[in-house]
Amino acid sequence: MSLMTIFLQAANEGVANFSMSHLGGAIGAGLAAIGAGIGIGQIGKGAVESIARQPEASNDIRANMILTAAFVEGVALFAVIAGILAVLK
Repeated sequence: MSLMTIFLQAANEGVANFSMSHLGGAIGAGLAAIGAGIGIGQIGKGAVESIARQPEASNDIRANMILTAAFVEGVALFAVIAGILAVLK
C-alpha cells in the first residue's frame, strides 16, 4: 500500500479531523520550502560562476544575487504561510 493511499484513507475516514485541505496545505508548504531552497541554490551557483568568469563585476553580480534571493525568499514565505493556514483551518 502506497503512502498516498494511506493519506487518502485517513482523509476519507476523518482521523483526528484530518481533511484533504490539511493534506494539500502540508504538501504545498513543503513544496514551497523545497522550491525556495533549490531556487536560491541556483541563484548562488549562477552568481559564483559569473564572478569566476568576470571578477571585476563581482559587486554588481553580488548585489543582484542578494536582491533576487530576497524576492524568492519572500514569495516562498508567502507560500509556506498560505500552506500552514490551510492546515490550521
